[in-house]
Amino acid sequence: MAAGAVPVVSRLPQYEELVREGELGPLFEPRDALTLAAQLERLLRSPELVERYTRAIDEERPDLDWSRVAEDYERLYERIAARRHSVDGVPQVGKQLGSRDYVHVDLHMHTDHSPDCATPVDTLLDTAKKVGLGAIAITDHNEISGALEARERANGIKVIVAEEVKTADQGEVIGLFIEEKIPRGMTLQETIAEIRRQGGLVYVPHPFDRMHAVPDYEHLLDVVEDIDAIEVFNPRVAFSAFNEEAARFAAKYRIVAGAGSDSHVAQGLGSVKIRMRDFDGPEEFLESLRDADIVRKKQSLLYVQALKFIQTRGKK
Repeated sequence: MAAGAVPVVSRLPQYEELVREGELGPLFEPRDALTLAAQLERLLRSPELVERYTRAIDEERPDLDWSRVAEDYERLYERIAARRHSVDGVPQVGKQLGSRDYVHVDLHMHTDHSPDCATPVDTLLDTAKKVGLGAIAITDHNEISGALEARERANGIKVIVAEEVKTADQGEVIGLFIEEKIPRGMTLQETIAEIRRQGGLVYVPHPFDRMHAVPDYEHLLDVVEDIDAIEVFNPRVAFSAFNEEAARFAAKYRIVAGAGSDSHVAQGLGSVKIRMRDFDGPEEFLESLRDADIVRKKQSLLYVQALKFIQTRGKK
Protein backbone atom coordinates (compact mmCIF):
# COMPACT_ATOMS: atom_id res chain seq x y z
CA MET A 1 0.00 0.00 0.00
CA ALA A 2 2.84 2.39 0.83
CA ALA A 3 4.27 1.69 -2.65
CA GLY A 4 0.88 2.27 -4.30
CA ALA A 5 -0.11 -1.37 -4.85
CA VAL A 6 -3.63 -2.63 -4.25
CA PRO A 7 -3.55 -5.44 -1.66
CA VAL A 8 -5.61 -8.61 -1.96
CA VAL A 9 -5.64 -10.15 1.52
CA SER A 10 -7.17 -13.04 3.43
CA ARG A 11 -9.82 -12.22 6.01
CA LEU A 12 -7.62 -12.33 9.08
CA PRO A 13 -8.47 -9.72 11.72
CA GLN A 14 -5.15 -7.88 11.38
CA TYR A 15 -5.46 -7.66 7.58
CA GLU A 16 -9.11 -6.66 7.70
CA GLU A 17 -8.22 -3.80 10.01
CA LEU A 18 -5.43 -2.61 7.73
CA VAL A 19 -7.61 -2.57 4.60
CA ARG A 20 -10.56 -1.12 6.54
CA GLU A 21 -12.86 -4.12 6.03
CA GLY A 22 -12.25 -4.12 2.26
CA GLU A 23 -12.32 -0.38 1.54
CA LEU A 24 -8.63 -0.36 0.53
CA GLY A 25 -8.46 -3.76 -1.14
CA PRO A 26 -10.51 -6.90 -1.82
CA LEU A 27 -10.68 -9.82 0.61
CA PHE A 28 -10.98 -13.61 0.45
CA GLU A 29 -11.56 -16.27 3.08
CA PRO A 30 -8.36 -17.96 4.32
CA ARG A 31 -7.39 -20.97 2.15
CA ASP A 32 -10.09 -20.07 -0.41
CA ALA A 33 -7.95 -20.16 -3.55
CA LEU A 34 -10.94 -19.85 -5.89
CA THR A 35 -12.09 -16.54 -4.39
CA LEU A 36 -8.51 -15.27 -4.37
CA ALA A 37 -8.22 -16.05 -8.08
CA ALA A 38 -11.56 -14.37 -8.75
CA GLN A 39 -10.55 -11.21 -6.88
CA LEU A 40 -7.29 -10.99 -8.81
CA GLU A 41 -9.19 -11.44 -12.07
CA ARG A 42 -11.61 -8.63 -11.07
CA LEU A 43 -8.69 -6.25 -10.62
CA LEU A 44 -7.08 -7.28 -13.91
CA ARG A 45 -10.34 -6.82 -15.84
CA SER A 46 -11.40 -3.55 -14.18
CA PRO A 47 -8.97 -0.61 -14.32
CA GLU A 48 -11.75 1.53 -12.81
CA LEU A 49 -11.85 -0.68 -9.71
CA VAL A 50 -8.07 -0.50 -9.36
CA GLU A 51 -8.25 3.29 -9.68
CA ARG A 52 -10.94 3.49 -6.98
CA TYR A 53 -8.82 1.46 -4.58
CA THR A 54 -5.71 3.48 -5.50
CA ARG A 55 -7.45 6.79 -4.72
CA ALA A 56 -8.59 5.45 -1.34
CA ILE A 57 -5.06 4.24 -0.59
CA ASP A 58 -3.58 7.61 -1.59
CA GLU A 59 -5.67 9.27 1.12
CA GLU A 60 -3.97 6.96 3.63
CA ARG A 61 -0.48 7.51 2.18
CA PRO A 62 0.71 10.01 4.86
CA ASP A 63 0.10 7.39 7.55
CA LEU A 64 2.04 4.82 5.51
CA ASP A 65 5.16 6.97 5.10
CA TRP A 66 8.26 4.99 6.12
CA SER A 67 9.64 7.80 8.28
CA ARG A 68 6.43 7.83 10.30
CA VAL A 69 6.41 4.04 10.57
CA ALA A 70 10.04 4.07 11.72
CA GLU A 71 9.23 6.65 14.40
CA ASP A 72 6.33 4.51 15.63
CA TYR A 73 8.56 1.47 15.91
CA GLU A 74 11.28 3.44 17.69
CA ARG A 75 8.73 4.63 20.25
CA LEU A 76 7.43 1.08 20.63
CA TYR A 77 10.91 -0.36 21.25
CA GLU A 78 11.75 2.45 23.65
CA ARG A 79 8.58 1.72 25.63
CA ILE A 80 9.31 -2.02 25.73
CA ALA A 81 12.97 -1.52 26.62
CA ALA A 82 11.97 0.74 29.49
CA ARG A 83 10.11 -2.20 31.06
CA ARG A 84 13.26 -4.31 31.27
CA HIS A 85 14.85 -4.58 34.69
CA SER A 86 18.23 -3.09 35.46
CA VAL A 87 21.12 -5.53 35.25
CA ASP A 88 23.14 -3.55 37.80
CA GLY A 89 21.05 -4.29 40.87
CA VAL A 90 22.49 -2.69 44.01
CA PRO A 91 26.29 -2.79 43.51
CA GLN A 92 27.16 -1.95 47.12
CA VAL A 93 25.05 -4.84 48.40
CA GLY A 94 26.61 -7.19 45.86
CA LYS A 95 30.06 -6.11 46.96
CA GLN A 96 29.40 -6.90 50.61
CA LEU A 97 28.10 -10.33 49.65
CA GLY A 98 31.32 -11.19 47.84
CA SER A 99 33.02 -12.57 50.96
CA ARG A 100 30.03 -14.65 52.12
CA ASP A 101 29.99 -18.45 51.97
CA TYR A 102 27.84 -20.19 49.41
CA VAL A 103 24.63 -21.94 50.44
CA HIS A 104 22.22 -24.15 48.56
CA VAL A 105 18.65 -22.83 48.47
CA ASP A 106 15.25 -24.19 47.40
CA LEU A 107 12.61 -21.51 46.83
CA HIS A 108 9.45 -23.58 46.43
CA MET A 109 8.12 -26.35 48.69
CA HIS A 110 5.08 -27.33 50.73
CA THR A 111 4.17 -28.80 54.10
CA ASP A 112 1.00 -30.45 55.39
CA HIS A 113 -0.32 -26.94 56.01
CA SER A 114 -1.11 -27.02 52.27
CA PRO A 115 -4.28 -28.97 51.44
CA ASP A 116 -2.48 -30.99 48.75
CA CYS A 117 0.57 -31.99 50.80
CA ALA A 118 1.08 -34.45 53.65
CA THR A 119 4.69 -33.65 54.63
CA PRO A 120 5.06 -32.60 58.32
CA VAL A 121 7.20 -29.58 59.05
CA ASP A 122 9.79 -31.60 61.00
CA THR A 123 10.14 -34.11 58.17
CA LEU A 124 10.66 -31.31 55.69
CA LEU A 125 13.33 -29.66 57.85
CA ASP A 126 15.17 -32.93 58.47
CA THR A 127 15.17 -33.82 54.78
CA ALA A 128 16.30 -30.34 53.77
CA LYS A 129 19.34 -30.73 56.03
CA LYS A 130 20.10 -34.21 54.69
CA VAL A 131 20.18 -33.02 51.08
CA GLY A 132 22.44 -30.10 51.96
CA LEU A 133 20.07 -27.15 51.79
CA GLY A 134 21.17 -24.12 53.78
CA ALA A 135 18.02 -22.08 53.20
CA ILE A 136 14.47 -22.88 52.12
CA ALA A 137 11.35 -20.93 51.25
CA ILE A 138 8.20 -22.66 52.49
CA THR A 139 5.45 -21.63 50.11
CA ASP A 140 2.25 -23.32 51.28
CA HIS A 141 -0.90 -22.62 49.29
CA ASN A 142 -2.74 -19.61 50.73
CA GLU A 143 -1.18 -20.20 54.15
CA ILE A 144 1.94 -19.18 56.10
CA SER A 145 1.41 -21.14 59.33
CA GLY A 146 3.67 -23.95 58.12
CA ALA A 147 6.46 -21.52 57.27
CA LEU A 148 6.16 -19.77 60.63
CA GLU A 149 6.24 -23.12 62.43
CA ALA A 150 9.30 -24.19 60.45
CA ARG A 151 11.13 -20.98 61.23
CA GLU A 152 10.57 -21.53 64.94
CA ARG A 153 11.79 -25.12 64.80
CA ALA A 154 14.64 -24.67 62.35
CA ASN A 155 18.05 -25.57 63.66
CA GLY A 156 20.89 -24.52 61.41
CA ILE A 157 18.75 -23.94 58.34
CA LYS A 158 17.40 -20.58 57.22
CA VAL A 159 13.64 -20.48 56.61
CA ILE A 160 12.08 -17.83 54.37
CA VAL A 161 8.44 -17.31 55.30
CA ALA A 162 6.47 -17.32 52.07
CA GLU A 163 3.04 -18.06 50.61
CA GLU A 164 1.84 -19.24 47.22
CA VAL A 165 -1.27 -17.13 46.76
CA LYS A 166 -4.10 -17.97 44.37
CA THR A 167 -5.37 -14.78 42.73
CA ALA A 168 -8.91 -14.26 41.50
CA ASP A 169 -8.36 -15.42 37.93
CA GLN A 170 -4.75 -14.60 37.11
CA GLY A 171 -2.92 -17.62 38.47
CA GLU A 172 -0.62 -17.91 41.47
CA VAL A 173 2.12 -15.69 42.80
CA ILE A 174 4.54 -16.25 45.69
CA GLY A 175 5.28 -13.63 48.30
CA LEU A 176 8.75 -14.17 49.83
CA PHE A 177 9.80 -12.65 53.18
CA ILE A 178 6.29 -11.91 54.41
CA GLU A 179 4.91 -12.13 57.94
CA GLU A 180 1.14 -12.04 57.47
CA LYS A 181 -1.14 -14.40 55.58
CA ILE A 182 -2.35 -12.93 52.29
CA PRO A 183 -5.96 -13.80 51.43
CA ARG A 184 -6.64 -15.64 48.22
CA GLY A 185 -8.99 -14.30 45.56
CA MET A 186 -7.62 -10.80 45.07
CA THR A 187 -6.44 -9.58 41.67
CA LEU A 188 -2.82 -10.12 40.73
CA GLN A 189 -2.13 -6.41 41.17
CA GLU A 190 -3.81 -6.36 44.62
CA THR A 191 -1.85 -9.43 45.71
CA ILE A 192 1.43 -7.87 44.60
CA ALA A 193 0.53 -4.66 46.44
CA GLU A 194 -0.01 -6.65 49.64
CA ILE A 195 3.33 -8.43 49.25
CA ARG A 196 4.97 -5.05 48.81
CA ARG A 197 3.14 -3.63 51.84
CA GLN A 198 4.75 -6.33 53.96
CA GLY A 199 8.19 -5.59 52.55
CA GLY A 200 8.26 -8.90 50.68
CA LEU A 201 9.49 -9.94 47.26
CA VAL A 202 7.27 -10.91 44.34
CA TYR A 203 8.22 -14.33 42.95
CA VAL A 204 6.30 -15.90 40.05
CA PRO A 205 6.22 -19.74 40.15
CA HIS A 206 5.91 -22.05 37.09
CA PRO A 207 4.73 -19.03 35.05
CA PHE A 208 3.94 -20.77 31.76
CA ASP A 209 2.98 -24.25 32.96
CA ARG A 210 -0.50 -24.70 31.50
CA MET A 211 -1.03 -27.64 33.88
CA HIS A 212 -1.01 -25.21 36.83
CA ALA A 213 -2.96 -22.06 37.63
CA VAL A 214 -0.59 -19.56 36.13
CA PRO A 215 -0.66 -15.93 35.03
CA ASP A 216 -0.81 -15.89 31.24
CA TYR A 217 1.56 -13.82 29.12
CA GLU A 218 -0.77 -10.82 29.02
CA HIS A 219 -1.19 -10.73 32.80
CA LEU A 220 2.56 -10.95 33.35
CA LEU A 221 3.15 -8.06 30.98
CA ASP A 222 0.78 -5.94 33.04
CA VAL A 223 2.99 -6.37 36.12
CA VAL A 224 6.41 -7.07 34.61
CA GLU A 225 7.98 -4.07 36.38
CA ASP A 226 6.72 -5.36 39.75
CA ILE A 227 8.16 -8.89 39.50
CA ASP A 228 11.31 -9.35 41.57
CA ALA A 229 12.14 -12.89 40.46
CA ILE A 230 10.68 -15.60 38.26
CA GLU A 231 10.92 -19.37 38.50
CA VAL A 232 12.74 -20.57 35.38
CA PHE A 233 13.16 -24.19 36.46
CA ASN A 234 10.62 -26.37 38.26
CA PRO A 235 11.26 -30.15 38.08
CA ARG A 236 7.55 -30.92 38.53
CA VAL A 237 6.66 -29.17 35.29
CA ALA A 238 5.47 -31.88 32.90
CA PHE A 239 6.89 -30.33 29.72
CA SER A 240 10.38 -28.82 29.58
CA ALA A 241 9.12 -26.26 27.06
CA PHE A 242 7.25 -24.50 29.89
CA ASN A 243 10.51 -24.00 31.83
CA GLU A 244 12.23 -22.86 28.65
CA GLU A 245 9.50 -20.31 27.99
CA ALA A 246 9.93 -18.95 31.51
CA ALA A 247 13.69 -18.67 30.98
CA ARG A 248 13.18 -16.75 27.74
CA PHE A 249 10.72 -14.37 29.41
CA ALA A 250 13.14 -13.75 32.29
CA ALA A 251 15.99 -13.08 29.88
CA LYS A 252 13.88 -10.78 27.70
CA TYR A 253 12.92 -8.54 30.59
CA ARG A 254 16.14 -9.16 32.58
CA ILE A 255 14.20 -10.47 35.58
CA VAL A 256 16.20 -12.29 38.25
CA ALA A 257 15.86 -16.06 37.75
CA GLY A 258 15.00 -18.53 40.52
CA ALA A 259 14.20 -22.21 40.88
CA GLY A 260 12.51 -24.55 43.31
CA SER A 261 11.60 -28.19 43.70
CA ASP A 262 7.91 -27.42 44.27
CA SER A 263 8.15 -30.43 46.55
CA HIS A 264 4.93 -31.87 47.96
CA VAL A 265 6.79 -34.88 49.34
CA ALA A 266 10.11 -34.85 51.20
CA GLN A 267 11.72 -37.01 48.50
CA GLY A 268 11.39 -34.14 46.04
CA LEU A 269 13.80 -31.91 47.96
CA GLY A 270 17.20 -31.63 46.33
CA SER A 271 15.87 -32.14 42.80
CA VAL A 272 17.01 -28.58 42.14
CA LYS A 273 19.20 -26.26 44.20
CA ILE A 274 20.28 -22.67 43.86
CA ARG A 275 23.93 -22.06 44.72
CA MET A 276 24.14 -18.50 45.99
CA ARG A 277 25.94 -16.36 48.54
CA ASP A 278 24.52 -16.43 52.05
CA PHE A 279 22.13 -13.57 52.66
CA ASP A 280 20.22 -11.73 55.35
CA GLY A 281 16.87 -10.23 54.44
CA PRO A 282 15.14 -9.60 51.11
CA GLU A 283 17.54 -7.03 49.68
CA GLU A 284 20.61 -9.21 50.14
CA PHE A 285 18.67 -12.27 48.98
CA LEU A 286 17.66 -10.64 45.70
CA GLU A 287 21.16 -9.37 45.05
CA SER A 288 22.65 -12.78 45.79
CA LEU A 289 20.09 -14.50 43.56
CA ARG A 290 21.12 -12.21 40.71
CA ASP A 291 24.48 -14.02 40.45
CA ALA A 292 23.33 -17.48 41.53
CA ASP A 293 23.71 -20.82 39.74
CA ILE A 294 20.87 -23.31 39.35
CA VAL A 295 21.95 -26.90 39.98
CA ARG A 296 19.53 -29.52 38.65
CA LYS A 297 19.25 -33.18 39.52
CA LYS A 298 17.42 -35.68 37.37
CA GLN A 299 14.48 -37.25 39.13
CA SER A 300 11.47 -39.24 38.05
CA LEU A 301 8.43 -36.95 37.95
CA LEU A 302 6.14 -39.99 37.94
CA TYR A 303 7.81 -41.33 41.10
CA VAL A 304 7.49 -38.04 42.98
CA GLN A 305 3.89 -37.53 41.84
CA ALA A 306 2.99 -41.05 42.96
CA LEU A 307 4.49 -40.39 46.40
CA LYS A 308 2.52 -37.17 46.66
CA PHE A 309 -0.73 -39.00 45.81
CA ILE A 310 -0.09 -41.82 48.29
CA GLN A 311 0.90 -39.50 51.15
CA THR A 312 -1.95 -37.05 50.56
CA ARG A 313 -4.47 -39.90 50.45
CA GLY A 314 -2.97 -41.29 53.63
CA LYS A 315 -3.41 -37.92 55.32
CA LYS A 316 -7.17 -38.09 54.62
